[in-house]
Amino acid sequence: MRDAGGSAMSDSRAPEDDDYSATVLGSHWISGPPEQPAQTKRFDTPQDVSGAVPDRVEGSLLRFGPGVTARTPGTPFPVAVAPAPRRRRGAALRRYALAAVVLAAVLAYLGWQRLGPALAVTEVSVSTDPKGPACDSAADVVALVRTNGRPGTLRYRWVRSDGTRSDPLTERVPSGRKEATLHLLWTFQGKGTYPAEAELELISPVHRTAAVGFTYGCRA
Repeated sequence: MRDAGGSAMSDSRAPEDDDYSATVLGSHWISGPPEQPAQTKRFDTPQDVSGAVPDRVEGSLLRFGPGVTARTPGTPFPVAVAPAPRRRRGAALRRYALAAVVLAAVLAYLGWQRLGPALAVTEVSVSTDPKGPACDSAADVVALVRTNGRPGTLRYRWVRSDGTRSDPLTERVPSGRKEATLHLLWTFQGKGTYPAEAELELISPVHRTAAVGFTYGCRA
């Protein structure tokens, strides 16, 4: 007696061909062809890359090899320089004008000092103590020469009544000075009375003379 299971199995029995045999399919027939292993490609690069310089250093792409030159750094952007502030033309002109006026005044003064009117004598006088010198002492004879205040040199000599005269003497008169004082010390010795006279002879800048008389007396 067959059960239901056996009846079912009898319905699906294999063919009765003697050459038939069951074959178990491999898993690769079910899931498709097997995956091929990944292929690795090798690119040969020159060994000597010491002289090569990378084309870029900030990116992810680096190129090496002969003929690849380094990128020269770009010229920096020019920096604009602010122009110097212009000076006011009027102030500069005034400053130059003031300097020119001062320079002209200095040159005029120097020219006046050098090329102005020469020293001129306006008056000559000679004086001394009317009492005369004491015994065995000297008389101080003073000559006063008045000028126009210009600088220059006075040339003069003293002439005494005893027949003697001095060598030519000089007196430098500075600018602005209008008087020159000249002295003669005439020494007397011995007892007695002697009338004397001293004369100033002005040689230059103009020839003039002035004299004064006095008496030497010694009774002791």
